Amino acid sequence: QVQLVESGGGLVQAGGSLRLSCAASGGIFSINAMGWYRQAPEKQRELVATIASGGKTNNADSVKGRFTISRDVAKNTVYLQMNSLKPEDTALYYCNADVRQLTLGGSYRNLEVWGQGTLVTVSS
Repeated sequence: QVQLVESGGGLVQAGGSLRLSCAASGGIFSINAMGWYRQAPEKQRELVATIASGGKTNNADSVKGRFTISRDVAKNTVYLQMNSLKPEDTALYYCNADVRQLTLGGSYRNLEVWGQGTLVTVSS
């Protein structure tokens, strides 16, 4: 069973930095894209940044120039370096992965997996 384990959230003052990590494990043949999403109180979940297996990234306009997504393919881990944090960045941050598994029957299947979330709180 594929699991995503996030870490690195916490409380930080505005202007500060945090680094989130997300490690995938369990029955993985390969991972296509990985990414980070966030959900603030009373708001819908939104894309923060994604990174494809080849390294191409996609960032939300609200975090461009402040957040950087990166990936260690060998470790099945994705990172989110968050700088110049703002109070509006406060949210529960979720890791997401598009995982390919090799089944016992010898075929492949793709799964979309979510982590449990890690809380980021930015004080003003």
